[in-house]
Amino acid sequence: MKAAWYEKNGAARDVLVVGEMQTPEPGAGEVRVKLATSGVNPSDVKSRRGRPMVGPRIVPHSDGAGVVDKVGSGVPENRLGERVWIWNGQWKRANGTAAEHIVLPSAQAVALPDGTDFDAGACLGIPALTALHAVGLHGDIAGKTLLVTGAAAAVGHYAVQIAKLRGARVIGTASRDRQAHARDAGVDEVIDYRNEDVAERVRTLTGDKGADGVIDIDLSTTATLLPKGLLAPHGKLVCYGSNVAGDIPISFPAMLWGSLTLQVFVVYELLANEREVAVAELTRLLKAGALKHSIGARYGLGEIVAAHKAVEGGRVNGNVVLTIA
Repeated sequence: MKAAWYEKNGAARDVLVVGEMQTPEPGAGEVRVKLATSGVNPSDVKSRRGRPMVGPRIVPHSDGAGVVDKVGSGVPENRLGERVWIWNGQWKRANGTAAEHIVLPSAQAVALPDGTDFDAGACLGIPALTALHAVGLHGDIAGKTLLVTGAAAAVGHYAVQIAKLRGARVIGTASRDRQAHARDAGVDEVIDYRNEDVAERVRTLTGDKGADGVIDIDLSTTATLLPKGLLAPHGKLVCYGSNVAGDIPISFPAMLWGSLTLQVFVVYELLANEREVAVAELTRLLKAGALKHSIGARYGLGEIVAAHKAVEGGRVNGNVVLTIA
C-alpha cells in the first residue's frame, strides 16, 4: 500500500517520506479500513517535530475516514463495506491514517452516517470529540455565557456550534482576519484578541460579571486573564491545549476568591464512558445534519509535507485534510 511515514523527528520537509509499505492484516477483534481521507491536526505536527516515537517508523495522523474492507476474527462480517470514521488512529501506535489502509480495534472505527462525507469524517476524532467533551464538562449551559477562545480554530468552530445548540450565549476570540469564520459558527460576539483587552471586553459584554465558563485553546494566555475578572464567581475554565509546553503559573487568589474551577483534558485519554457519551451524541448530531464541517485545505497523500506546513502556519480557516483515495 502507499503510505507516508517518518523514521526520526524533525521538520516536515526533512523527515516525511511517501512510498510503499506492506498492507496490514487485521487480527482478532480488529478491522481494516481502506482510507479515503486523513485529518492533519496540530498534535500530529507536534508529534512529528519532537515527541518520543513509539516505533522505528511512524505513519502519522490519528483521524481519518473510509470503508471497512476486511475484518479479523470475532468481528461481525456485516461490518464489511461499512463507512466509518476513526479515533486515536496513531495514539500509542506506530501506524496512523496517512496511508491507504489502517488496522485497528473494531471500536475505533465508528459508523459514519450516510449524510456525512469522508472529508468531514476526517475531522471528528480530535476536533469534534474535543469540542463535545469540552462543552459537556460545563454541564447545563442553557442561558449561560461561554467564552470560546480560538473560535475560528478547528475545535473552537465545533465548540461554538455545540454550545449554541445547547442554548448558551457564546463569545468567541479570533484575529480580525478570521472573525468571519468564527461568526459562521454562530458566535454572538467576537473579540479581536490581538488588538483588544479580552478580559475587559468579556466583562463589558456580561455587565461586569464575567463569563460563566471558558473553553480554552491556550492556557498559557488565558491563565493571565483570570485575575482580571474573565470568569464569573464559581465559573469554570475547561482547557484542552497550551502554546507553552512547560509549567504555567495560575493565580491562586483569583481561583480561591472566585471559587473557580480549572479542568484540563486531552481527547486521546477520555475514559471509556466519556468517549461513549461523546460518540453517541456526535452520531446523533451528524444524523440530524446539525453541524457545519469546515474543510480549509485539501492535499493529496503525496503532498503531506505541504499539508503539515499549512497546519504549522496556522492560517488555514478550517481543517486540513489529505485525500487518500
